[in-house]
Amino acid sequence: MAERTGVNRAGYLRESFHYFHLKDSAGQELDFHFHEFDKLVILLSGSVSYLVEEQRYSLEPWSVLLVRHHTIHKALIDRTRPYERIILYLDRRYFERAFPGAGLMDCFDQADRHRRHLLTAGANQLEELKAAVAAYEKAAGDDRLGAQTMRETMIIQLLIHINRLREAVPGHGENRGDPKLQPVLSYINEHLREPLTVEGLAEQFYMSPYHFMRLFKVQTGTTVHAYVRQKRLMNAARLIREGVPAAKAAAESGYGDYSAFHRAFRESFGVSPGRLTGKGG
Repeated sequence: MAERTGVNRAGYLRESFHYFHLKDSAGQELDFHFHEFDKLVILLSGSVSYLVEEQRYSLEPWSVLLVRHHTIHKALIDRTRPYERIILYLDRRYFERAFPGAGLMDCFDQADRHRRHLLTAGANQLEELKAAVAAYEKAAGDDRLGAQTMRETMIIQLLIHINRLREAVPGHGENRGDPKLQPVLSYINEHLREPLTVEGLAEQFYMSPYHFMRLFKVQTGTTVHAYVRQKRLMNAARLIREGVPAAKAAAESGYGDYSAFHRAFRESFGVSPGRLTGKGG
């Protein structure tokens, strides 16, 4: 039930939106990553948690996860249960240009600003959400004249429902992670230029290295080294997009060796740092 894909390995979207309805026994479990587009996830069945920046969310059926572009995230999937979900990729530049002042993407901005990325609908809102999804999927296979425009209209209606849901339940979706780890993740974000080792972080927060590594793995689903690496790469990518030269962005993100940074960047995002500036390389 999806439009033809326009997504490549680097996470770029070449169309106004892309809708997936997926069901399998595992799902694609990626390491921490980010996209150039906004992403919406609706869980239909299964057991999955999402790590969004420093926060962890346990999704429930028909809960809505909002992931703004450039926001680092990762899915933790229970592979013993069938996993069904709807995923929607959105090119905000298109929607903001085509519908100026409509505020269709406000729900993503507010989720990012308030660090509340998960929405849970009440009974009435749930029926509206299901109806919006059903209407789109009914039209998904239509190839008659104007069908794509009709589908786009339905995506707009879905976004309106999501924004209304956001206004109706502003307090839903707080993180459920261990509070002991929140200051650790904040510290990492604020000290990316400095050495960040398991031993140093454990000492900083009065834990044994073993206990620290175990807590970190349980809460984030990854190792300290992998998390720090991805946060540094994401920070460097943000700086490059803002116009900072790649070498300086690498240094400000904790990479003393530019060749190591260049290699890690390509391995993680599938493109060289220069591609973010349009210069190639």
